[in-house]
Amino acid sequence: MNIYKKLMLLLTIVFIFTIPLEFNTVIHQQSFAQISSSPERLSPTSPPPFQELPQQQKAASTNKTCTLTPSLIEVEGTPQQIEGPYFVDNMPNRSDLRSEPSDGSIQEGIPLNITINVYRVNDTDGNGKGTCVPLNGAKVDLWEANSQGLYSGVEEDGTQALVYLRGYQITDENGTAKFETISPGWYENRAIHIHLKIRDFEGPEKTFEWTSQLYLPDSINKEVHLQPPYSNHAPVPMTNEQDFIFTGPSTDGLIKNNTGNHLMLNVSKSDGGYSGTFNVGLNATMDT
Repeated sequence: MNIYKKLMLLLTIVFIFTIPLEFNTVIHQQSFAQISSSPERLSPTSPPPFQELPQQQKAASTNKTCTLTPSLIEVEGTPQQIEGPYFVDNMPNRSDLRSEPSDGSIQEGIPLNITINVYRVNDTDGNGKGTCVPLNGAKVDLWEANSQGLYSGVEEDGTQALVYLRGYQITDENGTAKFETISPGWYENRAIHIHLKIRDFEGPEKTFEWTSQLYLPDSINKEVHLQPPYSNHAPVPMTNEQDFIFTGPSTDGLIKNNTGNHLMLNVSKSDGGYSGTFNVGLNATMDT
């Protein structure tokens, strides 16, 4: 074989091995560029960040406990959760939330009687425990979705002129507010819950505000939704433990995860429905 043929053979061999390597390099570079240029996305399970509470509202929370006398029942400082998009102020002062004043209709559903007891944690010696002092004269707002998962007062649902399942009560000398309502229905991306807001005023000035959500046991939610009118809406798609607000941190920064475990309504069966109680422990050193 002459020198020319040897040279051509050598060039051919080099060409054969070089082209695939360059081709793979180009493909790899293009793939890396495509990945790198993709917009950064949050995981579908990542909860949206909570808006930080105003300092006055943060101050309404406490991680201390108090003891009721003479029962010796211990009440935890109660964590706050987000208000949500559906709060409407200046709702009717009433204990029965089931009616719609504009047309006299009654929301259908399984009866749920709720008793809210509001206490200030009076920790005089600073050891993290104190006595529970009933908070008299506080305004307690309650609102929830109906059996089909619809709130009143929401424009996109066509309920903006309605006030069913909304209202407030003023706590008595025992710090108690009572409501007659129904077991709430579900809507997408949330576990079943009830909204609660407690405020106090000096004249027109608000002296403190505390806001959270209450939850019912999954077993009760499931049982309720087997019955009409809830059964018309389909079974409950999300448990408490699947809800990012239930499992997430409190908005006051006192609890890092599973806040909903501290916000379970104490539910028992009653005539034709359920009764639920919840004790709220608030900061006794708030400016008033």
